[in-house]
Amino acid sequence: MNQESILTHFRETDALLEGHFELSSGLHSPKYLQCAKALQYPADAANYGRAIGEALISHLSDSGISPETVTTVAAPAIGGLVIGYEVASALNLRFIWTERKSGEMLLRRGFDVPRNEKIIVVEDVITTGGSVRECVSVLESLGAECVAGVSIIDRSNGVADIGVPRIALVNLDVPSYKKEDCPLCASGIAVDKPGSRG
Repeated sequence: MNQESILTHFRETDALLEGHFELSSGLHSPKYLQCAKALQYPADAANYGRAIGEALISHLSDSGISPETVTTVAAPAIGGLVIGYEVASALNLRFIWTERKSGEMLLRRGFDVPRNEKIIVVEDVITTGGSVRECVSVLESLGAECVAGVSIIDRSNGVADIGVPRIALVNLDVPSYKKEDCPLCASGIAVDKPGSRG
């Protein structure tokens, strides 16, 4: 699975949209990645999970971290749930997630994190890295060690700070703007909010 084949799949499933979009971060962009559409068929989701798992094992080994010491995959809800589960399945690891309650990212549903447990955090798309950073912060506050953050697509092209080393199957340089600086708004193009918080 290479970058071009992934982007082709995203286009074919209408998961890569062009227009004027408000992202979940509040930023505006001419492109929107709707990973839910790319992952709607279980075989596709499993393929992405395996590809991330392979990239992750290679990264950990290159970093001097034994892949066998990682015991858990975590994801921020809601975007990371499907791909996080598939990565955990590919690596045969435990899967947990964080979620927002009253705007605060928390570990809920009875999940626990043993002290010093090595965890990988998985997200579908990284734009600003905010959700991954929040997930990492929650897990580390409970004593876990987050060793990497992985995603299908990093639309910041490696610029976003997620608080841990990052791996992405696809790195894109997609512009995003604050609403007040958005040239699409200035041109009078109507904005669409297709995300889960729209």
